[in-house]
Amino acid sequence: MSATIKGISKSDVQYDGVALRVAIVHARWNKPVIDALVAGAVAKLKESGVKESNIVVQSVPGSFELPLACSRMIAGAHVQTSSNVTDLLSGLSFGGISNVETPATAATVTMPNEPFDAVIAVGVLIKGSTMHFEYICDSVSHALMKVQLDTGVPIIFGVLTALTDDQALERAGLGRGENKGHNHGEDWGLAAVEMGFHVRRWREGKFD
Repeated sequence: MSATIKGISKSDVQYDGVALRVAIVHARWNKPVIDALVAGAVAKLKESGVKESNIVVQSVPGSFELPLACSRMIAGAHVQTSSNVTDLLSGLSFGGISNVETPATAATVTMPNEPFDAVIAVGVLIKGSTMHFEYICDSVSHALMKVQLDTGVPIIFGVLTALTDDQALERAGLGRGENKGHNHGEDWGLAAVEMGFHVRRWREGKFD
């Protein structure tokens, strides 16, 4: 793994995620890498105090579907507590897909009538022999940025844009060599807690 690849620098502040509600929306392309990244994000969310019942994990086919799914997840967070819906995407007639193979499942969700404080969008794009890679990377990046600006909910950009299989594996801590690399999902979990904490305070007019 290149020495220039670094994770997020440690914050001087310990952010408490106990009051936060976080969604993880992930693609299913390149599943071994996706599973490791989602597991890393979930682990850091819990380590930061986020309750398991406040972590909602949903899957979509690929990275191109992430922006719409994130947008609908944010809207679906307002489903009433009395609802029996356990899949926010299908509950909104989006056509949700079961996520039984992900580290955290929607079955743990109690469906509180609370907005998400942050959403982590996880995907893995690996360059091939066509322009598909460039088009998807550009479209998804801009669309995810638009979702967070339009909704005011932080979208953590967890979409790997790797040139090779090995680059993707290393960034999920699954490198084939002696150095397994670093699981960037952990960084995304920490970023979600930090941004969720900030946005909650900003909504209350606190900017210290």
